[in-house]
Amino acid sequence: MSTSVNALSPTPIAVEERVLEDLRSRLRATIWPEDDGNEDGRYGVPRALLQELAQYWAEEYDWRAAERAMNAYEHYLVDVSGTRVHFMRKPGAGPDPTPLILSHGWPWTFWHWSKVIDRLADPAAFGGDPADAFEVIVPSLPGFGYSTPTQPDMNFWKIADVWHELMTQTLGHTRYAAAGCDVGALVTGQLGHKYAGELYGIHIGSALKLDLFTGDRAWDFSGGRPIPPELPDDLRHRLVEIERRFAVHLAAHVLAPSTLGYGLADSPVGMLAWILERWMHWSDNGGDIYTVFTRDDLLTHATIYWTGNAIASSIRTYANNNRYPWAPSHDRTPVIEAPTGITFVDYENPPGINSPEERIESFLASDRAAWYNHVNIAAHPHGGHFIPWEIPEQWTTDLVQTFKSQLAPPPA
Repeated sequence: MSTSVNALSPTPIAVEERVLEDLRSRLRATIWPEDDGNEDGRYGVPRALLQELAQYWAEEYDWRAAERAMNAYEHYLVDVSGTRVHFMRKPGAGPDPTPLILSHGWPWTFWHWSKVIDRLADPAAFGGDPADAFEVIVPSLPGFGYSTPTQPDMNFWKIADVWHELMTQTLGHTRYAAAGCDVGALVTGQLGHKYAGELYGIHIGSALKLDLFTGDRAWDFSGGRPIPPELPDDLRHRLVEIERRFAVHLAAHVLAPSTLGYGLADSPVGMLAWILERWMHWSDNGGDIYTVFTRDDLLTHATIYWTGNAIASSIRTYANNNRYPWAPSHDRTPVIEAPTGITFVDYENPPGINSPEERIESFLASDRAAWYNHVNIAAHPHGGHFIPWEIPEQWTTDLVQTFKSQLAPPPA
């Protein structure tokens, strides 16, 4: 039976003080290893950077201020066929807001959408058209944030089923829009594959195939392919740079998530180091993480992981994407039938691609393009992996453009 948000009881975020005191105690008791010779970060996150951030976390960071900012929006905890789901919501301010669900990635939290939620819900406040307003639903993926605990076999295509039930049954929408980045783009792509008839369309921050995690070597970004010996040096260097960003990440998450999870769930500094390295290397920050995230930003996301006890379960989704591989729900083409918009950023360009125009041309010439019913493709010279956080105005503009044509009334 479908319901509506009006029938749900809001659940503001309110972490118990004892949890925060335990966090501070653990931070103060950290045993620090020697890290000589790592000033350049070649061995991982430099101790000086991490230690300063950990000390700030323990002594100065104000979680209650972060809670107040988050609680400016509506928050709910619901059960979706046995899956615990936390979501943040902002009603649309336009004449007929379109329901929109946003799916984050890893190591994201629902709060990575905070820079676009107001723009999407109330475009007129930012100089936009009130007719482009969305009712914005921002869940924590199951196993992430406050959508914990979750089923031990949860993965991206199972999350898509949870999302569809959340939107159509729990919230009572007959049709809705969806958008996502990183793992959230796979969730969103699966919605566009399996439930295309009930979606207005999708907008994603990448355009990966849904079978990305299938096969015996899903943990190897290169797929085991050697670098061609004839590859020019500049392309070789770019290829190695990209593979280095993801190699240890994918291998550890796919092959041994529990082994890693024990340490990260017990040590806030260990957890912070693991996710900080991704924020450092995946964002377009020019070598300075603080140009993209403030200390408070980094620690708000980290505290969400810590207080939700979400680090181990979020990591396991990678292994589950491989252990329970994706299988198509139909054999039609394109595989993802929902009208699709895509945003690319130069920081993630493959070797040999040097401009937004080349990125779009490269995608259209690739075998990935045929997977999607793409109706809007944009590329930008700035912004990294955390697109709606790093370039919120451009992301919002791209998303609105994707759905304008899908939501426009038919000509008279």
